[in-house]
Amino acid sequence: MRKLLLLTLLPLYLWADAHLFVFHRFNDTRHLSTNTSIATLRAEFEYLKKNNYEVVSLKRLQKALQSGEEISDKWVVLTIDDSFKSFYKNGLPLFKEYNYPFTLFVYVQGTVDHYGDFMTWDQIKETSKYGEIGFHSFGHPHLVSLSNPAIYQDTKKGLDIMQKELGYTPKYYAYPYGEYDDRVRAQLEPFSFDLIINQNAGAVDKDSAAHDLDRTALTGENNIKVKLRTRTMPTEWISPKAWPKNGKISTLKATLPKEIKRVEYYISGYGWKSATVNSGKLVVNIDKKLKMNRTRIFLKSGNRQSSIILVKGK
Repeated sequence: MRKLLLLTLLPLYLWADAHLFVFHRFNDTRHLSTNTSIATLRAEFEYLKKNNYEVVSLKRLQKALQSGEEISDKWVVLTIDDSFKSFYKNGLPLFKEYNYPFTLFVYVQGTVDHYGDFMTWDQIKETSKYGEIGFHSFGHPHLVSLSNPAIYQDTKKGLDIMQKELGYTPKYYAYPYGEYDDRVRAQLEPFSFDLIINQNAGAVDKDSAAHDLDRTALTGENNIKVKLRTRTMPTEWISPKAWPKNGKISTLKATLPKEIKRVEYYISGYGWKSATVNSGKLVVNIDKKLKMNRTRIFLKSGNRQSSIILVKGK
């Protein structure tokens, strides 16, 4: 009986995944593609509350990853990118009402140059009383288009300013636009960030890489119930890992868990197709030109999912 119970619980144990979500603007109908209405936000918070999800801080997740602790599939981490004023004015009051922790990733130049839509340093300091502050670059560039020295300088400049204004250097980094590749990631290593967050839709488990955590966007309608169903699918992306020089994918290659026999794959502009996985090896002949300068590739098996973003540099 005990053995049968363990076998029954095994899939739940293996797929104990936290979910990281990202917001941008709140109640700002000028930018619908990145906006979340307060009515929708309240509905999402109510769903989390009624279904016994625990909203935890990035710091709590970091501690679990460092210690190898099992991560609860009831954990949710909430993040906000860009430090728009609409968060301070419209979103923050609701976070405070529900007492939900969050991490605000600051686009430094927006504040330094007093761009109209961005929070002031005083507002960021006030916000830090209720949540963590992370770093979202100085100039919010397309990092894959920058040289190595330019990536370093953007990062150093932003962190130096945050140290001066806030009295500390944030240890969490979120890629601008969610865009990166191995070269970009290597340029961030000297800054010793504790966590680096991408924007590849997925989930996080105890084996997730601290410098490559998947995050899912929450914008538009209330679809948090659907997005909470996503489970991790550990994937070693072999090809492509960055934008191909000729703009063409010849072969899609990846290493997946050996129990997966088939996947659905998606390439922006080409829709979903299915493929066979042999002993954990996915090899699909594609031979297609990429249609979009920002291309997403998804792999999916049931609720398990993995994805990457390929970006054409200048």
